[in-house]
Amino acid sequence: MPTVEPPTARILVTGANGYLGMWVVQTLLEQGYGVRAVVRSSEKGDRLKARFAPFIDKLETIVVEDICKDGAFDEAVRDVDAIEHTASPATLKSEEPDGMNGLSGNNICRLRLTMSKDYIKPAIQGTLGILESARKFGDRIKRIIITSSVVAAHNGVAIPTTIFDETQWNDDAIKSVQEKGKEATALEKYSASKTLSERGVAQLTDSRIAAWEFYQEHKDEVHWDLVVLLPSFPALQDVHKPEDLNESLHILWNMITKDMPESILAHTFSLVHVRDISAAHVRALRKEEAGGERIIIASVKPHLYTSEKLPRGNPDLDCTISYRYNAEKGKRILGLEYSSTKVLLRDTVDYFEEMGWLTK
Repeated sequence: MPTVEPPTARILVTGANGYLGMWVVQTLLEQGYGVRAVVRSSEKGDRLKARFAPFIDKLETIVVEDICKDGAFDEAVRDVDAIEHTASPATLKSEEPDGMNGLSGNNICRLRLTMSKDYIKPAIQGTLGILESARKFGDRIKRIIITSSVVAAHNGVAIPTTIFDETQWNDDAIKSVQEKGKEATALEKYSASKTLSERGVAQLTDSRIAAWEFYQEHKDEVHWDLVVLLPSFPALQDVHKPEDLNESLHILWNMITKDMPESILAHTFSLVHVRDISAAHVRALRKEEAGGERIIIASVKPHLYTSEKLPRGNPDLDCTISYRYNAEKGKRILGLEYSSTKVLLRDTVDYFEEMGWLTK
């Protein structure tokens, strides 16, 4: 499939006023692309335009109030050259369950699981909805890039020697949500939503509900190919108080500023700079060999970083679980060299200090 190049290409970005979406919009605009940004209200569109005022001639907004509604993206996908689908729920706070028998009026999918309506329904319907709109009305579209997560690549319980890669899937999270319903942990629900929206549960039912299954079924009739990126925990966000931080960064904020139990601190996480994630989204437009690939975007392993404004903590604590990922595919295909965890944490702490959230 041909690559999608500036300055003539116009890119649709869903979740454009969200944490990752704004970084993707900024990177696209800086590299000369035109951007059609999907927002939930005209007020959010106005704020986005004000933020990117220097690029106003390259930026337009379109309101999609409910991404779960049939045909929600029908107008948005017209006359764009590619799609960056970053919109998806990313909170670990909800407890509300939701039992669903169908996920679209076109019977794209049928799923009989007890699920969380705040995670799985919007993740699946939003992803399948934009693919269906692109199938019907995306005559110019050459590539669709979907943001998933490394949580969709877990396979079993991590141990210090585990290194996850793109061949693995988090079926355990799906089964946990099936068995536990609303009693499943928030992380299990979120992980299940990412796995289901990308792969589906064809191995558990006769359903066809996932991005890859949808693409395989329709690839002979569409003009676009599919890329799925799986980033790990990112950092840096433009907010005004810690309570408004996105979920992954809020976890990091709590771990470095609060008296967390050792059972939590003993876990380690692979991190990645949000600038690297947004760069990966744009590189995926410009690398022909990225088409049809599932790509992990993550640093290899975490490293410690200290600051005079951070509490000392417990440097002697043994890390009992290590979530690590093989990031070589992304480096090879996208040509990325990821920021070190030291740089990521330094930038994050510097941002916390600039906002006045950290004091000696």
